[in-house]
Amino acid sequence: MTDSTRTEPEGFEPFEPTNPLAPRAAKGDPTQASGWERATLEKLAFAALREQKATRRWKTFVRLSWLAFFVFLAWFAVSRATPTAAKTTAHTAVVEIKGEIANGADASAEFVVAAMKTAFEDEGAKAVVLLINSPGGSPVQAGIISDEIRRMKAKYNKPVYAVVEETCASAAYYIAAATDKIFVDKASIVGSIGVLMDGFGFTGTMEKLGVERRLIISGENKGFLDPFSPMNDAQKAHAQQLIDQIHDQFINVVKTGRGDRLKLQTPGLFSGLFWSGQQAIELGLADQLGNVDFVAREVVKAEEVIDYTRRDNVAEKLAKKFGAAMGDASIRALRSAPVLR
Repeated sequence: MTDSTRTEPEGFEPFEPTNPLAPRAAKGDPTQASGWERATLEKLAFAALREQKATRRWKTFVRLSWLAFFVFLAWFAVSRATPTAAKTTAHTAVVEIKGEIANGADASAEFVVAAMKTAFEDEGAKAVVLLINSPGGSPVQAGIISDEIRRMKAKYNKPVYAVVEETCASAAYYIAAATDKIFVDKASIVGSIGVLMDGFGFTGTMEKLGVERRLIISGENKGFLDPFSPMNDAQKAHAQQLIDQIHDQFINVVKTGRGDRLKLQTPGLFSGLFWSGQQAIELGLADQLGNVDFVAREVVKAEEVIDYTRRDNVAEKLAKKFGAAMGDASIRALRSAPVLR
């Protein structure tokens, strides 16, 4: 029994009896505080919002990084493909023709003509030099480039020179013949004015192996380039007539371009033979010895040389080229196409 009039000394708390069976609240237990559920939910909600914001920031950062990367690639490609000198600066424009002359290659008509057009349009370019190092390739691509050289020369009234490094053969010489002068090294390989159509025939091998070629065609000559089928005399004559016609076109281009400089009495001049640079000068296939720096300094009189060659991703083009070749069912016909080589 507690006395209501009883007072405790200062510093002492009054003793209150408790029920030992009643549950005791743990000291500092937040669940026993008023509104703890709401506070906990608010904390969870704010944590989720912070996490979402952080995720959005990271995604934005990644996207901006990729955008900056692609902008850099585009800038790099344009800076490599566009001459850096001012148009008012007198210079010698150079366009490279290197490797196989073929559709989709570095020396395709698409790329070479585009580079030549940029060079001719540049007011500072006093002349255009085709720097050639190619064994040849497609007569179609070479013909397009040759025609564009003549057209641009007349339109822009600028000289065009060919400078040969190691090789200027077949389709490459087809192109060089359209220029005003051809400069070579004494050891360059020049010429090979001819056409070929190559392929393989496996008919005897198939018979020995006991393999039957099952080729169904409509049109009696549709499969005459098939390597597993025999070729008759009429088909051979047709193919020969085809490449002879292309050869005549090649010869006419060379005669038109070189004119009186050619020593036409030379045996084998148009037989597909090739000569050294020194011999080519003697035969009229080339004009004189010289490299790019010599032509820019002594002929063009503009020593600054600017390369207008279009730069592309070679690895990507090779991947496309070989990828298409692996999946192309008509690869046999492509291998048998006429080639200036």
